[in-house]
Amino acid sequence: MTDKTYTNKTYKIIVACGTGIATSTYVAIKIKDLLKERGIEVSTIQCRVTEVVSYAHDADLVVSTAQVPFDINIPVISGVPFLTGKGVEEVIDRIQKILLEKQQ
Repeated sequence: MTDKTYTNKTYKIIVACGTGIATSTYVAIKIKDLLKERGIEVSTIQCRVTEVVSYAHDADLVVSTAQVPFDINIPVISGVPFLTGKGVEEVIDRIQKILLEKQQ
């Protein structure tokens, strides 16, 4: 699903990790860059996993490098592939699919 898809919407993604500092920032930058290559603009909020619920009300999805122990009404995707380098393309494809389905 690497075709470029241009949208006029900016999607909001929560990127969570244990401390909300280094790991979430790294993953957020990767997500923004990879989706921008596909013509999809996103804004990100980096936070600790414990803060996800407070930001979820107006976000499109969550990407987390740690377990999200809450039930929320938006998709939660593992961000571990961005750290390992394995499966990144598949995760970006999944994120793209989720975001574009929200547009319809």
